[in-house]
Amino acid sequence: MSTATPRTGLEATVTEDPRTDHMDAVRLTDLHKSFGDVTAVDGVDLTISPGEVVALLGPNGAGKTTTIDMILGLSRPTKGDARVFGMSPRRAADRGLVAAVMQTAGLLPDITVRETVQLTASLFSHRIDAEEAMHRAGVTDFASRIVKKCSGGQQQRLRFAMALVSDPALLILDEPTTGMDVEGRRSFWEAIHADAERGRTIVFATHYLEEADAFADRIVLMRHGRIIADGTVTALRERLDR
Repeated sequence: MSTATPRTGLEATVTEDPRTDHMDAVRLTDLHKSFGDVTAVDGVDLTISPGEVVALLGPNGAGKTTTIDMILGLSRPTKGDARVFGMSPRRAADRGLVAAVMQTAGLLPDITVRETVQLTASLFSHRIDAEEAMHRAGVTDFASRIVKKCSGGQQQRLRFAMALVSDPALLILDEPTTGMDVEGRRSFWEAIHADAERGRTIVFATHYLEEADAFADRIVLMRHGRIIADGTVTALRERLDR
């Protein structure tokens, strides 16, 4: 999320923002993750520069979500190393440099969209205005609606507003439009694309080639836990058309 960390009774000391240090946003080195006899990620090497919009593209079971979990510090590698702005994922998360929009995440069903974003904002000592976050996420028009009465696409845009409220250096989205209709996906990506133009680093996992094609500067194609292609949208299309 940003250089801020959630309040824990004492205001956190805000340290220098690594976004100004010209370091890699994400660096994964020989990353492996196994669950018993099942290898989910098998030797991933990946570097993402600040300001890039990168799609992790692949079918279900390709290793995308497991890779994202390790970038977020939600899971520890079996082998290898993950760095986010030059530090461990957990430290980057503790400093509020990373935010995520997941396929599903707990929302309080009986409060409004505006109250949800305001509550999220209250957790951070450094934050943008809740109304600005809602505007940028495209939720202002239904801000007074009770969360449980929002559509799936509206709830995903609400999660996006919650992620934006602390102005993260790195925004990660894991299959964010799964289950949305065409209009919901279109409006959601319009909001994401507008925010990406501000220079934020964005990494998103998808199994929709058209999403990767439309919104990513670079596509990382994954299969069976490995990266099998990595390049610009044009270069990858040329490779797939051969």
